[in-house]
Amino acid sequence: MHDGHSRPHFSFFPSHAASAASRGRGPARLAAAVTALSAILLTAGCGSSGTAAGSPEASASTAKGFPVTIDNCGVRTTYTKPPSRAVTIHQHPAELMLALGLKDRMAGTSYPDSAVLPALREDFASIPQLSKQAPSFEKVLDTDPDFVYGGYASAFAEKEGRSRKAFEDAGIDTYLNRENCAGKKGVTMQDTYTEIRTIGKIFGVSDRASALVSELRTRVDKASETVKDARDVSVFVYDSGDKSAFTAGGKGLGNELIRLAGGKNVFSDLDDVFGDVSWEQVVDRRPDVIAIYDYAGTGVAQKKKFLLSQPALADVPAIKNKRFVVLPLTDTLVGVRSADAVGDLARGLHPDSFK
Repeated sequence: MHDGHSRPHFSFFPSHAASAASRGRGPARLAAAVTALSAILLTAGCGSSGTAAGSPEASASTAKGFPVTIDNCGVRTTYTKPPSRAVTIHQHPAELMLALGLKDRMAGTSYPDSAVLPALREDFASIPQLSKQAPSFEKVLDTDPDFVYGGYASAFAEKEGRSRKAFEDAGIDTYLNRENCAGKKGVTMQDTYTEIRTIGKIFGVSDRASALVSELRTRVDKASETVKDARDVSVFVYDSGDKSAFTAGGKGLGNELIRLAGGKNVFSDLDDVFGDVSWEQVVDRRPDVIAIYDYAGTGVAQKKKFLLSQPALADVPAIKNKRFVVLPLTDTLVGVRSADAVGDLARGLHPDSFK
């Protein structure tokens, strides 16, 4: 298991494998998010009464919609008022909160695993960073939090003393990104929208959440509409692996992003979020494009070199035509990045549709 993350990971470079326990995600290229998210933040920065987010006046106002009861990954929590001192473990929860204008409700962040979205960098940098990886239970308690938001199941690792029960016993509410409890029903863009609305409800900023969801949905719909008449392009997701290929199955958000971008995941029949497949299966399914997941460790250039050097893959259309698209792994998570991933993928799969 990759420390800090819920998915297993395999590498074909020994030096990379040795550092697997401490690496983070790769930098994300999401320049398209800057303008739209900045607009949302300008709106989010003002409550309905014109008070600053997190101020006593704002808290008093937003508390009118409480109590709020949330069922999350098997844990039911009733909030009598919005949290005011939140700690995030992993980056995508922090970015989601910042996109909702909740900077002043955040007491700390941890585990920054990619380049922060440009529109959010200044706010992110203003919040104390507790740890480069998952902080200890004691380190979190030192911030006097009333809410802890985890991105991966490992945020609440019982063996490290950070179980949700431990936080509950300390009087601290917790929330785990819904992607970690999707089960066999799989993850879709609807989970992203629901996640945003749920956090908005917990913090008493449902209007901001609705505005953000509307903005993200508009971008997804625009990209999908642009490629609706184009032929579906078959896509093989290459995460890692040498003796076998570690790829995206049909239950993860990555599969949904490909579909919305006018593609078809050649391993959509794999009944899991991720899984290993044989290279013979890749050859048999003849993908038109290979989507490379980018994150820290083995670089994209190394992955391309490996794929292009395999004689068995020589007749695969994607290899023959050197058709690769690169997708930062953080873009495939339930959070504010996934909408832009649809547009980036659509452009990569159907460049002629965007001329």
